[in-house]
Amino acid sequence: MNRTEGLTAMPDYQDTTRAKIVFGLRTFAAGPAPLPAELSYDTSDPYAVAVTFHTGRGSVQWMCARDLIADGLLAPAGLGDLRISPANDPEFVVFELITPDGEAVMEAPSAELAAFLDRTYEKIPAGSEHQWFDFEHELGKLTSHS
Repeated sequence: MNRTEGLTAMPDYQDTTRAKIVFGLRTFAAGPAPLPAELSYDTSDPYAVAVTFHTGRGSVQWMCARDLIADGLLAPAGLGDLRISPANDPEFVVFELITPDGEAVMEAPSAELAAFLDRTYEKIPAGSEHQWFDFEHELGKLTSHS
């Protein structure tokens, strides 16, 4: 039997889904400070979402699992440097970013995050990410000698 028999072929196109969302950076001031961000989901990396925060000093990008955002819309999720959970106000989701240099707590509109995720699931349904993941390519990046 051929090793590829019975396997679904990896889709052969690449597509990116983007959304601009204004997060609120929680501060000690009266209310959250607006923090523009761009979410990006690329079918060539089907498990990940890039979140780029645009600050006055430049941009900072965080990569996280698409499932982490989806789970965080419903219940607390994440154990490491990124934790996502519903806020007390159901219109928002709380993002906690933790680094050795400090942490930031932000809120994002849950409806906008859900709409973004819905668009990504239209491209690659939950559970089918493995069909899009090019394991050989990723392994090659790890084992190549520059």
